Amino acid sequence: MSFIDLLINEVDKGLKYSTQNYQTDRRPYPAEKVEQGPLNEFEKNHSAGLMRVNHSGEVCAQALYRGQAITAKLIDTKDKMEQAASEELDHLSWCNNRLEELDSKPSLLNPIWYCMSFSIGAIAGLIGDKWSLGFVHETEEQVVKHLDGHLDKLSVKDLKTRSVIEQMRIDEEKHSQDALEAGAEILPNEIKGLMSKVAKVMTDSSYHI
Repeated sequence: MSFIDLLINEVDKGLKYSTQNYQTDRRPYPAEKVEQGPLNEFEKNHSAGLMRVNHSGEVCAQALYRGQAITAKLIDTKDKMEQAASEELDHLSWCNNRLEELDSKPSLLNPIWYCMSFSIGAIAGLIGDKWSLGFVHETEEQVVKHLDGHLDKLSVKDLKTRSVIEQMRIDEEKHSQDALEAGAEILPNEIKGLMSKVAKVMTDSSYHI
């Protein structure tokens, strides 16, 4: 396919990933066999807010990987990005499943986050493969910290949401380590700080909208 065809294909994927629950998971849903008691209204809404944030984070990760894959210079790096994006689809599906169980929906802002993250990924890929992997490493590092925070804030009664977040944390930590071992360039503190500020805007808004 030409670059224009690839771009159109990515726009189509972006709309689907950010607005539809059409993807199917390849691995079992972590909360499938988890039993728990009922949650009160506050606990239920809080869990839904946290999962909405996690879903938006997975939309951003998907976009980042796909943006990097389309501009990466080395075939091996493209393959790594596409593989990581594929693995993240499980997380998208799990987040969607849990949101539906909580009678809630993903963030309405997801298309905006997808476009922004895809652009960042594409630029990182153009700069160079080591920098591209560096963005993956730092993104996943920050995601792990966010998930740790969610586990602390989550109601002790919500075992289903906890099981989903815990498995996602294991996967994200592995993606971070894989990027490091593949030759990721450690990003400057200024870029890390900027990424953290952008992530805070996304998490704060996606929790409510």
